[in-house]
Amino acid sequence: MFLKTYDGLLSLATSMETLILFRAIQGLGAGGVLPLALTMIGELYSIEKRAKMQGLISSVWGLSSVIGPLIGGLLVDQISWEWVFFINLIPGILAIIFVWFAWIEDKNISKKKVALDVPGVVLLTVGVLSLLLGLNGLENSSSLFFIITAIILLSVLIIIEKRAQDPILPLKLFGNRLFLVAFLHGILAGWAMFGSLSYIPLFVQAVIGTSATQAGLSLTPMSIMWTLTSIVGGRLIIKINFRVLAIIGMVLLVIGSLLLTTIGLGTSQLALMIYTSIMGIGMGLTIPVFMIIIQTTVPRNVLGTATSTIQFSRNIGGTIGVSVLGVFLSSRLSRLLIESGFNISTISLSSLINQTQGTDATFSEPLRIALSTSMANMFYIALGAAVLGFIVILFTPKGVITQLNSSLSEKKLEIVKTKELSS
Repeated sequence: MFLKTYDGLLSLATSMETLILFRAIQGLGAGGVLPLALTMIGELYSIEKRAKMQGLISSVWGLSSVIGPLIGGLLVDQISWEWVFFINLIPGILAIIFVWFAWIEDKNISKKKVALDVPGVVLLTVGVLSLLLGLNGLENSSSLFFIITAIILLSVLIIIEKRAQDPILPLKLFGNRLFLVAFLHGILAGWAMFGSLSYIPLFVQAVIGTSATQAGLSLTPMSIMWTLTSIVGGRLIIKINFRVLAIIGMVLLVIGSLLLTTIGLGTSQLALMIYTSIMGIGMGLTIPVFMIIIQTTVPRNVLGTATSTIQFSRNIGGTIGVSVLGVFLSSRLSRLLIESGFNISTISLSSLINQTQGTDATFSEPLRIALSTSMANMFYIALGAAVLGFIVILFTPKGVITQLNSSLSEKKLEIVKTKELSS
């Protein structure tokens, strides 16, 4: 929690390097808080209540996603970008106060000392960072070096984790079919969803021609639909085959991604809201489903690790999606601008967005056409990830979550009885 107060440092960043450094510190706080909250639900609640609570937690995230872009866009338009980060100090400090006074620790719970898997942490961090650097600079000659480095480091990680006493990434979890499906789904769904959403405000500002506040507003319906379907999905999973829910959710994500490939100069902000809302409904149905399934099937001693790993898969998928889509957008846009006779050295995305300030007060038609065409082509990559995600979830076994929980309890009871007979 205390690391979240470092958000204020982002407002003091004077260069891209310091901004990245402060974002890394910010990530340390978020990386500890989010998985912990989700893990606590798995520990505290029964399967029936857990399903409802996971939906509620997802709805809280959805509500924040509605408020955040609106406030952020308003601050950028009316004050300055620094306030987007500085204002985060307020909820961060309030959260610290709330946890400090409301948290009641059970002194009777036995605590097991766990050795920190330092080699695993280092290899995973540097390996993933190398992968992102490689994907983010695919047009540079150094990208191949980073990608090869990532492959080597992650391969060594697998070897190290097999021998580690308390591995940061227990490989035995991937022997669980449901966990493997959830992990791959997290990467691909995160790629499709978050990769796409990151560029919607750019289209709204630069092609449709709106303010930052209105651009943030364009994602509000998606967040609302995600929130509502998370609550509904958390309740339906108790009664309906969870495989059916996952399939319906991914079908909607594919449909929304497909619709994004059709955008152009004539696309309205309302149309974008509808497209992204369809994607939001899909994610709202699938995300709680897989989290609840994992927390029901994995052993309790790895509940926290399993929960954080699934959360990590979505985050890394989204990060990879943003990087790959961004590289494609830059390459495609540059090519189209050159074909239209523009000098790309004098054009930047900030100049495309800025319609009310600076020298570029009005867009020429070729610029808008080039950007809209590039983004429509870019969304095919997100569509491909969504289709692969749909294929992956077809391997999800059929069943109702309560039946799955009962079958696991029976297996545990059989093991106990076998041990008693042996003794």
